[in-house]
Amino acid sequence: MSRIAILAFGIVASASTYCAPFTDPFRPPREMEGPVAGASAPAGPRLESVLIAPDRRIAVINGQQYSEGATFGEGRVLRISETEVVIRRQGRDEALKLYPQDVKRASGSPDEGR
Repeated sequence: MSRIAILAFGIVASASTYCAPFTDPFRPPREMEGPVAGASAPAGPRLESVLIAPDRRIAVINGQQYSEGATFGEGRVLRISETEVVIRRQGRDEALKLYPQDVKRASGSPDEGR
């Protein structure tokens, strides 16, 4: 009897997780999302993610996926590396960096920089 009750409880509990999506209670409303007051939003495209596999290279720029050679607006994606994407527009190459210069990343050594 107790196994059946536990099984029934598990089914009901797991089914209820699919009924309504949970949202982050600390996330600001959509109107308030974006840069912090006083900070300027970066102009132009933003590189969000890079996927490099043996058979393909994909970059996510402004929420859209692009592969090498794909058309990007009025330009073309030339190269995708681990940390940047190079786009040629109007005869000029523009590099989109995954980690902008003003963002500090964790280093391998805790004593580094001291």
